[in-house]
Amino acid sequence: MAADHSLRIVVAGAGSIGCYLGGCLALAGRDVTLLLRPALATSIARHGLRLSDLDGGDRLATPSTVRLATDAATALAEADIVLVTVKSGDTAAMADLIAEHAPSGATVVSLQNGVSNVEVLLARLGGMARVVPGMVPFNVVTTRAEGQAPRFHRATSGAVQIGAGVAGLRDALHTRGVTVAESRYMTGILWGKLLINLNNALNALSGVPLAAELADKRWRRLLARQIEEALAVLKASGIRPARIEGVAPGAVPRILRLPDWLFRRVARRMLAIDPEARSSMWEDLERRRPTEIDHLQGAILALAAAKAPTLVPLTRRIVALVKAAEAARAGSPGLAPERIAG
Repeated sequence: MAADHSLRIVVAGAGSIGCYLGGCLALAGRDVTLLLRPALATSIARHGLRLSDLDGGDRLATPSTVRLATDAATALAEADIVLVTVKSGDTAAMADLIAEHAPSGATVVSLQNGVSNVEVLLARLGGMARVVPGMVPFNVVTTRAEGQAPRFHRATSGAVQIGAGVAGLRDALHTRGVTVAESRYMTGILWGKLLINLNNALNALSGVPLAAELADKRWRRLLARQIEEALAVLKASGIRPARIEGVAPGAVPRILRLPDWLFRRVARRMLAIDPEARSSMWEDLERRRPTEIDHLQGAILALAAAKAPTLVPLTRRIVALVKAAEAARAGSPGLAPERIAG
């Protein structure tokens, strides 16, 4: 693939992350189609989409800047690059649509949470597409108000990581608002991201903004315990997660347990979060949608079942609490950390 900005990019499952990425690419002159839900498509078609970020950027992509599609056949028919941004539970269904409608030889990039999406895509797509692992480190907060362009706000920082080896892919995706880097160790990067994503469930159960949660040592202790359980299971399974923001994974629990004043000094980058940002799992509970708990904590439990079933009591409890909140369909339960600790 040559470094060609005329390549046709389809964002398959454009929600918060997908609309932010697609909007940034469209504003940079890329040929972008967002495959998205009808209600969001209607809103963007009327008002455009607003993109803002933690660094103070605030831009409007007009309705004519980006193509919108609610039908997979229309969106995927001429795709050169497909960015898969659906929730992990929807990967198989999206892979089937790509297999049916996308041209043979398209490049499919998984930009999703979890560690198993690439395997699902490969199994469903066979040899008709190149499948590339990817990781989005930042959080995007969506705000929708009647009569206004929906706003997609990048509330944290970091570079998108993609698997190395596809010529021109990084250049096609790297632009203002979306820094892209290549890596040959995506397995470790995905597991490292999963360790940090273990906080998604705590944030969803707490109902408080991420910045306030991480500023509270009680919540950080719970995250530290989860990460320690996960690291024990990964070690038993022979998996080595990559460094997290330059920090060895084993050091993260120690940092999380620091006193509040010292944590604020040591972990400034971790706390560089929009004051109102919350996790995508919190958003799922608020919108009465299934969460990704089975693809985050659930991935740790699946490994533990074979290698270390007694090492994950807190992880198992958090899964049960999130599933209870899903079943209740009442949004975040607003639990105190002591209730979660058991």
